[in-house]
Amino acid sequence: MTEAWRRLDELTARTDHLDLRRLFAQDASRAERYTLAAGDIVADLSKHLIDEPIFDALVDLAGEHELAARRDAMFSGERINTTEDRAVLHVALRKPRASSLTIDGADVVALVHEVLDRMGLFAGAVRSGAWTGATGETVRTVVNVGIGGSDLGPAMATEALSHYAHPEIRSHFVSNVDGADLAEVLDHAEPATTLFIVASKTFTTIETLTNARNARSWLTDALGEDAVSRHFVALSTNREEVAAFGIDTDNMFGFWDWVGGRYSLDSAIGLSVMIAIGPDAFAEMLGGFYTMDEHFRTAPLRENLPVIMGLYGIWYRNFLGAQTHAVLPYSQNLARFPAYLQQLDMESNGKSVHLDGTPVGGDTGPIVWGAPGTNGQHAFYQLLHQGTTIVPADFIGFTHPVADPGGHHDQLMANLFAQTEALAFGKTPAEVRNDGVSEHLVAHRTFAGNRPTTTIIAPALTPATLGQLIALYEHKVFAQGVIWGVNSFDQWGVELGKVLARGIVAEIEGGDVSHLEHDASTNALIRRYLAARASDGASDG
Repeated sequence: MTEAWRRLDELTARTDHLDLRRLFAQDASRAERYTLAAGDIVADLSKHLIDEPIFDALVDLAGEHELAARRDAMFSGERINTTEDRAVLHVALRKPRASSLTIDGADVVALVHEVLDRMGLFAGAVRSGAWTGATGETVRTVVNVGIGGSDLGPAMATEALSHYAHPEIRSHFVSNVDGADLAEVLDHAEPATTLFIVASKTFTTIETLTNARNARSWLTDALGEDAVSRHFVALSTNREEVAAFGIDTDNMFGFWDWVGGRYSLDSAIGLSVMIAIGPDAFAEMLGGFYTMDEHFRTAPLRENLPVIMGLYGIWYRNFLGAQTHAVLPYSQNLARFPAYLQQLDMESNGKSVHLDGTPVGGDTGPIVWGAPGTNGQHAFYQLLHQGTTIVPADFIGFTHPVADPGGHHDQLMANLFAQTEALAFGKTPAEVRNDGVSEHLVAHRTFAGNRPTTTIIAPALTPATLGQLIALYEHKVFAQGVIWGVNSFDQWGVELGKVLARGIVAEIEGGDVSHLEHDASTNALIRRYLAARASDGASDG
């Protein structure tokens, strides 16, 4: 336990004074002093249960854990992913062409831009109609087939930037091995005008390859085997498997082992996004990433927005006992942003051992969840306001709307501002009584307040601001991982279930349940499933 951690422990025992009404009344400059800017993003951090001693101790905590040195090690390409012996260089994916970074004798920035250039040529050809399918028709439907980071990022970004999309090309994303996911897309597609993007680094991911093979059958049943090379491209590093599938390896776009799946949107994994919004807009998004990267890399810790947001999360998770964190975008276009951040945060920092394998001895990553406002207000905000659990929340809004048929955006933003005000300051019993409320209802209509929020405002949801938002949370997660001393860049927790599933698939397909060697519950479930399938005469064919 460091000195700053001990100080924070002591400060936790004296939090009665952390009343937001009182803190604002005592400090007329609080809103200004606790507002930080980075690129186009302004974040009001004043509505948090933080005072100067706590803030100072948190910044000292970052210093004691050598956060700046760990950040610099990441940017320089050191192998900070120690369990996989890899560098962590998603930040290299958005470096300008004129910069360089040499790793193992290769300039990775040059390699990145070589792939980006190839992506740009291909995306441009699809968008212009120069790329045609097997029958000579142009592409009107693009289907990204992936899972995890190969799906969540591109799907989120394509929806977020749908107002930049090509007007005649529809984008779809298939990830779930549940056949309904693929079937729903294919039911509304035409083989002659559909392009499939198969996203799998190893080209062995079971869910992705299952969907891709069935998509291939759908295509070849209609157009023949020779059509595959005109209707499938790959985002992968496994040239042999890509070729065996029938995809022309000239249409394979690669990336590197220093790009983690949940950090891969701005690599070749973003090809579907580039086709949707165009190479120029994609480049603007990369520029937004880079803007936040530079802020994170150079800003002093006290003024570093990702660092401070990360430290506030440490305060709530480890000292005030918060278990979850809500992300509430007041933008329908960001509907998938909370799910994207869910993977980014929970897969990165959902760890129980330090880098050296010893137990962490405390809480790490929070449960991340959320939904767009104002929909959430009519669903779960009741708990945020009057429940017994404190949920720190990020509210995200924009000064200029994507679309505004008339007065919508003012209402939307008024709700954002009202919710953060209500959560912070609540409504006292006396104020309720002054409204003439009957005494037996006073307790029901009282709001305790003191519910912490961050308000993030940007000018508009552009490719550049989206890049900045994503990088902001990437670096926040990194900062928290450094404080907790975990490896934020591996994900061994996803492996065990996948390994067991492969064995169970073989047992189910074999149909022999006489020698199942699972626990009693799993054995019974498998037998019950097979019996139900047999009684229906069901077949996977």
